[in-house]
Amino acid sequence: MAVALVTGAAGGLGRAVSRRLAADGHLVALTDRPGGELPGRLAGLAADLDGIAVPADIADPLAVERMVARIEEEAGEPVGVLVAGAAHLAMAPLAEHDLDDWWRIVDVNLGGTFACAQAVLPGMSERGGGRMVLIASEWGVTGWPNATAYSASKAGIIALAKSLGRELGPLGIAVNAIAPSVVDTPQLEVDARDAEVTVEEIRARYAARVPLGRIATPEEIAAAVSFLADSRMGTLVGQILHVNGGTTRGRI
Repeated sequence: MAVALVTGAAGGLGRAVSRRLAADGHLVALTDRPGGELPGRLAGLAADLDGIAVPADIADPLAVERMVARIEEEAGEPVGVLVAGAAHLAMAPLAEHDLDDWWRIVDVNLGGTFACAQAVLPGMSERGGGRMVLIASEWGVTGWPNATAYSASKAGIIALAKSLGRELGPLGIAVNAIAPSVVDTPQLEVDARDAEVTVEEIRARYAARVPLGRIATPEEIAAAVSFLADSRMGTLVGQILHVNGGTTRGRI
């Protein structure tokens, strides 16, 4: 197994992904924003998983470079799996959306994913290959009202996965993305505030539009990450895995 770097690891989805990859046998390296309570939560999770915790603001490319260098020094080997799941979400009508916040969303979600991919690339090339799993969103496929920045950033991640799949495939680095629908994490609080309803109500509203009749659990998305992180899935490259209970469907 490999060193697996998970960004956004202190959040609900990141914690589930980290636990799943550790159970798969990977040495898990965890990162999330510095400041506040997140570094403590990150350190606690790393201790539980015998992993490595290195807080960093992934919107800062230099911080990302330092974070990856420290992880590879502590692990004694390059990162072999990148799970780029860190995300920032704020919702507002287009006419009222604060421009600085709009760019913060894009800088974290899309810019941070790019910076992490760029930072782990030399090590993956050195080890002869690797896996990158980029966490996009169904909203990057369909768009969503009051979430223009988030949707645009996630659409960019989808394009990034397809482009990097073509570019890095010859190096033995398989890049794919997951586009989940709504996942039952604390991020639902943002959606609930935007809709001016309770979290329970927003959860029910989202579930009502899913053919399966419910929203996804973090563990289900983590299982999809585990699938894409598996080195045995060697020819799956540049693909977008839609884990959404049937809300979007492809046509042949």
